Amino acid sequence: MAVVNRDPRTAPHGTRNDAVLTTVLLAGAVCLALFTDEGRRPDAAGWTLLIAAHVPIVWRRRHPLLVLAAVMALVGPYHALDNHPAAPGPVSYVALYTLAVTGRPLRTILTGVAVLTVSVSIMLTVNTHQAVELIRVSGWVIAILFAGVDVRYYRQYVASIVERAERAERTREEEARRRVAEERLRVARDLHDLLAHSITLIGVQTSVAAHVLTADPERLDRAAVAKALDDIAETCRTARGELRTTLEVLRERDTPDARGPLPGLHGLSHLAEAARLAGARVDLSVRAGDVPPAVGAAAYRIVQEALTNAVRHAGPEPSVRVEVRAEPGVLRLSVTDDGTGPDPGGTPGFGLVGMRERARSVGGTLDAGPRDAGGFGVTAVLPTPTAPAPAGVPATVTSEGDG
Repeated sequence: MAVVNRDPRTAPHGTRNDAVLTTVLLAGAVCLALFTDEGRRPDAAGWTLLIAAHVPIVWRRRHPLLVLAAVMALVGPYHALDNHPAAPGPVSYVALYTLAVTGRPLRTILTGVAVLTVSVSIMLTVNTHQAVELIRVSGWVIAILFAGVDVRYYRQYVASIVERAERAERTREEEARRRVAEERLRVARDLHDLLAHSITLIGVQTSVAAHVLTADPERLDRAAVAKALDDIAETCRTARGELRTTLEVLRERDTPDARGPLPGLHGLSHLAEAARLAGARVDLSVRAGDVPPAVGAAAYRIVQEALTNAVRHAGPEPSVRVEVRAEPGVLRLSVTDDGTGPDPGGTPGFGLVGMRERARSVGGTLDAGPRDAGGFGVTAVLPTPTAPAPAGVPATVTSEGDG
C-alpha cells in the first residue's frame, strides 16, 4: 500500500528500481520473441530495436512523456519490419501506465489516442490483419490508461488526507504553544504583582522598624518595633500563600481547582489595609455586585499594582483614592494619588505593562499617567457580561483610613 499511495516521482531509489524493472521487462520480451510464434522471430535489426526500446524505461519516472515517445519511436520501426508483435507489448504498456499515473488526465487521453492512431496506421501499411487485431486488443491500452488515471486520483486523495492531518497537527501544536505562552505570561504577571507588592510593603515596614530603632535609642518604642515586625511577618505569610496558589498551575494536578480561587473584589479591602500599614492614606470605595472571576481577578491585580506603585513612588504618606463601581456592562476602577509619581530618570519596570495586559486579557482598556491636578492616576474599564448591582447600592465595603 505504501508503494501504491506514494508518488513514483518521490519514491526512494527510483532509478535503481527502474533499472531492475527494465531488466525484467527485457527478459520477458526475449522469452516472448524466442518461444512464441517462432516463424516471426526478430532479425538483427529487430533485436536491436527491441533492446533499445527497453532502455528509456530507466528514466520513466523523471521524463514519462519523453520515455513514451522514445519507446514508440523504436517500437514503430520494429513493427514496420514485421517482427514478433507481442514482444514489445509489456514495455509499451509500462510507458503508457507511467504517463497516465504521473500526467494530467487530458494529456493522458490525448497521448493514448495518438499512440493508438500511429500504431494502427503503421500496422495498416504492414499487415491489415495485424492492424485489425491491434484495434481488437486496444481495449487493454484504454484499460491501462484509465487504471493509471484512477491510481493518480487515488494518490491525490491520500495526499490530501495526509496534508489535512499534518495541517491539523500543526494547528494543534501552534495552539498548544500559544496556550503555553499565554500561561507563562499570566504566571509572570502574577509573580510580578505578588512579589513587587509584598517586597515593597516589607521594605517600607523594615524602614519603619529601622527608624524606630535608630531615632532615639534611649527611649526605644518597643511596641512600634514589635508592630512593624508583626506586619512584616503577616506580609510574608500572605505572600507565601498567594505564591503557593500561583505556582499550583505549574504542577501536574488532575483536580480542576488545583489553582485555588482567583482573587477578586472581596480582596481589595486587604490590599487597602496593607497599603495603610505601609504608610499610605487609602480611601477605598467599592460599589459592585458579582462580576466574572476573570474580571474580578484583573481588577484585583490592577489595584494591587497601582497601590504598590503609589507606596513606592508617591513619597511619604501619600493619599490614595481607590474607586470601583459597576455600570451597565462594564466595571470601572480608578486609583489616584497626590504623590510625586515615579522618577522619570529611573529604570522602567513592568508594572504599567502588566496592568495593561491585565485589562486586555478580559477585553478592557487601561490608562495611566500623571494627573493635571498632581499625582498619578490609573483608570481602567473592564467589560462585565453579567448584570451589575443596582446603582447606588454598595456591594462591597466602602472604607476610609489613614496610615
